[in-house]
Amino acid sequence: MKKVLMLKSSILGKYSQSSALVDYANHQWSEQGIVVTMRDIGSNPVPMLDGEIAAGLRGGDNLSERQQAALALSDELIAEIKAHDTIVIAAPMYNFSIPTTLKSWIDFIARAGVTFTYTDTGPVGLIEGKRAIIVTTRGGAHKGGTTDHVVPYLTTVLGFIGITQVETVYAEALNMGSDAAEAGISQAKLAIDAIAL
Repeated sequence: MKKVLMLKSSILGKYSQSSALVDYANHQWSEQGIVVTMRDIGSNPVPMLDGEIAAGLRGGDNLSERQQAALALSDELIAEIKAHDTIVIAAPMYNFSIPTTLKSWIDFIARAGVTFTYTDTGPVGLIEGKRAIIVTTRGGAHKGGTTDHVVPYLTTVLGFIGITQVETVYAEALNMGSDAAEAGISQAKLAIDAIAL
């Protein structure tokens, strides 16, 4: 049975358009018998990386309680990725980039020797056989342009840990008038409907 991990990262709660699209996908796919796990790092954020946590994520002896907790959470998040076939990442654009909530999650799952390793020929991702779907919402129209730092960044990070099969669902122009917003959401839902898991 196929298993999908859905990650919400918006800080806007019930007003979030990216979360609403992920909920839409959840409804569509759950009806097909697909097992969905939802993690909302917008309302339950991963701690922000600092020097103490960064050192703790390397493991070792004599870790503080805070470091032990961070390492345990990192292990949990990585195990969660490994346990699912597809990872859906809700990624609203905040000031041309991803939310800090999503960046913190990335900082906890990108670990040398665990999800990637360095070799003589460069880095190699250690998460294999997974697929990712980025669901990105934005107030303006940025797809394919120089102002879109969301999709290129996430594609790079996912590829770095070994997830190279990446698709993107765009909901654009959501703050450019009601007609444009309605069209943007409708196009995103159509794109979700077209995804075969």
